[in-house]
Amino acid sequence: MSALHPQPTDKHAAWAWAEARTAEDEVLLRARERSAEQGVRAVSEGTAALLTVLAATRAPSAVVEIGTGAGVSGLALMRGLPERTVLTTMDPDAEAQRAAREAFSEARLPSSRTRMITGRSRLVLPRLTAGAYELVLVDGDPASRAFDVEQAARMLAPGGLLVVVDALDSDRVPRAAVREPATVSARAVDKLVREDEAWVSAVVPTGTGVLLAVRR
Repeated sequence: MSALHPQPTDKHAAWAWAEARTAEDEVLLRARERSAEQGVRAVSEGTAALLTVLAATRAPSAVVEIGTGAGVSGLALMRGLPERTVLTTMDPDAEAQRAAREAFSEARLPSSRTRMITGRSRLVLPRLTAGAYELVLVDGDPASRAFDVEQAARMLAPGGLLVVVDALDSDRVPRAAVREPATVSARAVDKLVREDEAWVSAVVPTGTGVLLAVRR
């Protein structure tokens, strides 16, 4: 089998090629500039493209995004979502959300399609309806990641999709010697999902790692 399918010798080159494969337009590029100005980490180009494809494939009617940032990931999702879909997005940073609103406006997205909540996920998520969502994107505070995933399990309908970005914590997760809090959090979430028979999951190395899991 290995003779028929040889392993790539330059994984970084393959990753870089995949990241640069999709050219982003001016709206997304300006959203990235605002992210940098706000000091907010934005998902990579490859991750944004993946989010658009996942949204288009799932065609969910209700989506939750934990971590609005300056709107890069929200834009990526909305470009794949049906016109009827409402995105509920939350972030404790009001300034970042203002930048996201500007990005959504530039993309000519009707305000009725986005529901922005300023607040921490630990306070907001328990108020959202159980089993009412078909896609949950986790891109918030690493310290709250396990809580966010547990809440996602509650909020997702059967067959719903969980997407956790930065799942490899910039390639630190596979390095056992790294014990930074964000790395430990990412490992704990991966273990939580991998060992729970209610999830079917996989990790792809796009960007800084994306954990995908479907609720049975």
